Amino acid sequence: MKENQQVEPIEVDKEQRTWAMLCHLSALAGFIVPMGSIIGPLIVWLIKKDEMPTVAEHGKKSLNFQITMLIAYIVCFILMFVVIGVILLPIVAVFSFIMIVIGAIKANDGKEFNYPITLNLIK
Repeated sequence: MKENQQVEPIEVDKEQRTWAMLCHLSALAGFIVPMGSIIGPLIVWLIKKDEMPTVAEHGKKSLNFQITMLIAYIVCFILMFVVIGVILLPIVAVFSFIMIVIGAIKANDGKEFNYPITLNLIK
């Protein structure tokens, strides 16, 4: 392949894009239900990972990000005893919300999305 040649993206059908988007958006359940941010993407990923490769990829990325955010929330909670956690917790929550929305939009567009600062625990 030549240097300047671009690879055409593989077209993903609407159903796969919708389920991939749900992998990301189901994490918003964590703002309502304890551990919902992990349980939501986990359920979607487990249901569709074998039949839809796009959902398998987005599901793993969403789960890895949510596990990373859970660790960040725990650290913020511990740091509340020295006051800095009170400042960091809302910042982490807003960052998480924004990244979830961006991930959902990219998934619905059929594009790859890699969350920043994420531990790759599920491979």
